Amino acid sequence: MAKIEVLAPIIFQWEGGWANHKADKGGKTNMGVTLATWRACGYDKDGDGDIDADDLRLITHDDVIELLRKHYWNRWKADQIRDQSLANILVDWVWASGKWGIIIPQRLLNVTADGNVGPVTLATLNQVNPKTFFLLLKEERIKFCRDLCEKDPSQKVFLQGWINRINDFKYLG
Repeated sequence: MAKIEVLAPIIFQWEGGWANHKADKGGKTNMGVTLATWRACGYDKDGDGDIDADDLRLITHDDVIELLRKHYWNRWKADQIRDQSLANILVDWVWASGKWGIIIPQRLLNVTADGNVGPVTLATLNQVNPKTFFLLLKEERIKFCRDLCEKDPSQKVFLQGWINRINDFKYLG
């Protein structure tokens, strides 16, 4: 079964420190965690009575792993995914794109695309040829990113980085 400890270093490789790029719809971000996400899932790290950018600047790798596990890894029920490579690319997709990182793979699996991972989604995922499905996921994820940029050209500044990140995922066999 898949382990978050294998995925976490990959995420940290791509998620640097503090960022506040004017074209990034996520706004202020630290280690891949947006301020909105930290407000929804985090806590007042500096104890001043509010959750703001000051708190986001204080998050640690352990905070990010806890958030990743609770709100992304567990959302995919990735502990029950037999293939580590599939778990890695699926959880990273939901980390980067929210519900689409579940809905699109569900469509590819020909199961109900409701954004909720249940027993049917997991059983179907665990029965596919993992390498074939992994390659299909990479292809579809790149298409998803290209489509985003077509719909919103302001995001083209990020496209090559997104593609590089996706292509960095390798099938581990």
